[in-house]
Amino acid sequence: MTKTRSLTLGLAGVALLAAACSAQSGTSGASGGAAMAATASGASGQNGANNANGTNGGLAKVLFLGDSIAVQEALPLAAAFKASNVQFQSIAADGGGNVLGPDSDHNWQALPGQIASAKPTVLVYQIASYDWGSQQDQQAAYQKLLTTATANGAKLVFVTMPPIKADDFYQPHLADLAHTKAAAQAVAASSPNQAAVLDAAAVWGPSYQQDRDGKPDRSGDGVHTCPQSAARFTNWLLDQLHGQFAGFHPAAAQTWANAGWSASPDFHGC
Repeated sequence: MTKTRSLTLGLAGVALLAAACSAQSGTSGASGGAAMAATASGASGQNGANNANGTNGGLAKVLFLGDSIAVQEALPLAAAFKASNVQFQSIAADGGGNVLGPDSDHNWQALPGQIASAKPTVLVYQIASYDWGSQQDQQAAYQKLLTTATANGAKLVFVTMPPIKADDFYQPHLADLAHTKAAAQAVAASSPNQAAVLDAAAVWGPSYQQDRDGKPDRSGDGVHTCPQSAARFTNWLLDQLHGQFAGFHPAAAQTWANAGWSASPDFHGC
């Protein structure tokens, strides 16, 4: 793993803002959940229109689940949802966060309680790089996650994982990871009012790319994000959630891109 490099806020903020605003807004990657969209009465359509005490079209509180990639993405997401007057909590975990595969039995001992105590209206699960197994195993685990979410009054939004440059650790599991999207889509298709799948290919491209627009975009370890790509993902996800929950109006990237999160030591190899 390459040496950690902290980014100075002033220098990083300009690049992050440009990256966030250059995301393919309006490019929908949603499937299996078109009926989830909810229109809040009286929504103004402006970025600052969300009511911190209101429903935000069903997006009152977002709970974010995933692995160490999601841990990094949670940093700008927290700033962006705060700027959008939406409650946000991350239970993403380094070396975990998965719902099947290594240590998933241990994860499931705590996960139902974590979801219940968080009381989210929407659970966003970025498919983990540890979701190893057959497509049938993946579908069963994703169905279990949906059942747990709905039992706690939350809708479930799956987000596809970014492409990785597999090392010897991941290489044997690439075939498994290749059908996680199809497994999630099958689950969402069976419960279109409760689940959706967002395909994040517009954020990452078809393959791992370390640099983008002349700047570090993904970690040199072949797996993780850098502040630029985490910002772009955040801008994209908020736009996609606006498409799913029409009463939700994301804050402009200018309000959260320079909020200090880019200096976190959670970003490494950038």
